[in-house]
Amino acid sequence: MLLIPAIDLKDGQCVRLRQGRMEDDTVFSNDPVEVAGRWVDAGGRRLHLVDLNGAFAGEPVNGDVIRAIASNYPDVPIQVGGGIRDEQTIEAYLKAGVSYCIIGTQAVKEPEFVARACKAFPDHVIVGLDAKDGMVAINGWAEVTEHNVVDMARRFQDDGVVSIVYTDIGRDGMLTGPNIEATAHLANSISIPVVASGGITNINDIEALCKAETDNIMGAITGRAIYEGTLDFADGQKLADSLADSLTGNMAG
Repeated sequence: MLLIPAIDLKDGQCVRLRQGRMEDDTVFSNDPVEVAGRWVDAGGRRLHLVDLNGAFAGEPVNGDVIRAIASNYPDVPIQVGGGIRDEQTIEAYLKAGVSYCIIGTQAVKEPEFVARACKAFPDHVIVGLDAKDGMVAINGWAEVTEHNVVDMARRFQDDGVVSIVYTDIGRDGMLTGPNIEATAHLANSISIPVVASGGITNINDIEALCKAETDNIMGAITGRAIYEGTLDFADGQKLADSLADSLTGNMAG
């Protein structure tokens, strides 16, 4: 399982929000490019970037910072979310060196956009689904919809998205532990991989996700825990790798 460090961008700075509230932010660095390098040096094999201003504005706002990170670390796959509402934005990010674009709110509001994006940019589109009690939330989590998260994930799977980033918004940024049951349930309900997000606190959560009753959680995004030091990123990735090896060994034996 990949441990994926989150770099959330607000006004050009690296921040973390509590439960998606823009006014409840903690600034961790004024130099997001340096932060990206720190996580790559610690063994990060993918980066998760979020344009928080873009998510609320509906168009990229921190694009320059994202391009700078992509050009500094060309060998590290980067997935970007926040403010991706049209094909032109996806094309611009991919040209800038981004590997995957995450469609969030727009996927729920305009599912046809996901189908079009998958056709235009195969193998580069991820859908981010934020859910509370199994129901999808949109607009920076301000609005909980009547859409069931499993039903929506299946629809996007059929469209050709490469994976689903699943965030339990009751847990994100709160360091309360991920919702492993809900994540495993989604992972077992679809055939494309799931990336877990929200609530990871410490190394025990990494172990629990690796041992969840599914083999379809390909990664876990971690933010506040690695910035506040409740999780050592390098140790977490090493543990995930060793558990993957031992679980594979058990299956082979």
